[in-house]
Amino acid sequence: MKEKEKKIYIIAGEASGDLHASNVMKEVLKQDPSIHFRFWGGDKMADVAGEPVKHIKELAFMGFVEVIMNLRTILGNMKFCKADIEAFNPDVLVLVDYPGFNLRIAEWAHEKGIKVVYYISPQIWAWKQNRVHKIKKVVDEMLVILPFEQEFYQRFQMDVEFVGHPLLDAIEQYEENAISTKEFIEKNNLLEKKIIAVLPGSRKQEVLKKLPIMLEGVKEFTDYQVVIAGAPSLTEDFYAPMLNKNCSIVHGQTYDLLNCAEVAVVTSGTATLETALFQVPEVVCYKGSQISYSIAKKLIKIKYISLVNLIMDKEIVTELIQHECNAKRINEELSKIVHGGSEREKMIQSFIELKTKLGGGGASKKVAQSLLKTID
Repeated sequence: MKEKEKKIYIIAGEASGDLHASNVMKEVLKQDPSIHFRFWGGDKMADVAGEPVKHIKELAFMGFVEVIMNLRTILGNMKFCKADIEAFNPDVLVLVDYPGFNLRIAEWAHEKGIKVVYYISPQIWAWKQNRVHKIKKVVDEMLVILPFEQEFYQRFQMDVEFVGHPLLDAIEQYEENAISTKEFIEKNNLLEKKIIAVLPGSRKQEVLKKLPIMLEGVKEFTDYQVVIAGAPSLTEDFYAPMLNKNCSIVHGQTYDLLNCAEVAVVTSGTATLETALFQVPEVVCYKGSQISYSIAKKLIKIKYISLVNLIMDKEIVTELIQHECNAKRINEELSKIVHGGSEREKMIQSFIELKTKLGGGGASKKVAQSLLKTID
């Protein structure tokens, strides 16, 4: 009798989810090459298992206002997604972060009797803590990547598995074939100058709002060249009106850029942690629409917005939020860490401690093993 095909359906809605899900997929296929994937994701997942059902560039909406403006598209995606999952009939549904969408899918899947594994917890410890009750009800297994999340869930009598942070794996893999600064400069026709990296995010709205301010904030550092990490889903033409003569842009080379950078200006999110793991001193920026910011300020229950400060539970990197996110403040904070000195050294030392706190590597492998155990 022919053995039943094992099937995994994965939904990742953002660039970081695409990266981490792709590494899990690679590990799953190493251990069982017969697994059949169907997925929502980006180019990295596509490299592992062919075309996505929906690409992340169709899915990334940020902030309260932007979500409302795109509600029809989001609801249409959700309806289509449910029908597609049902038609595929997976052994397990793997949801990667992206909570606004994925928690609704988890609720539906639970009602349908589909096994739900959630990898990379929604940041419910930051806001909407009551969501934990829904998660307990609709998620069969929660795999978390931040050390304090296990303790958070235990407060609600929910056992979750801490697998370590997948960025450790991603960066370790990168470092095996990392290019030198000289090679990076030659490859991208850059100047023979030290590099200030600017990471303005991956979504149109956040780049439009923050990149001009970031570039204004770094323009006086004429001994350096400014290199922007372009998002894979955004074109050269999109960035062109915002650029000035002292800056260049590279696409799909964020790790190369961080590996070669002296210092960085980074939008809040996963990139703050990536920058720290490359031991690049950084200034963190956040600026949303005034309405989104006002709502978030009332709801958010955490002291910091950057993962670096949250994990260390103290201010390691300066966070410039909303009105503080301006050219003058970026310039001031960058000046403290750009030319060496005690502030810079202290920050790098803290980044070394941060890496230890993240629990070693092997997250992707642990997740793959957990999934295969689930569907056996």
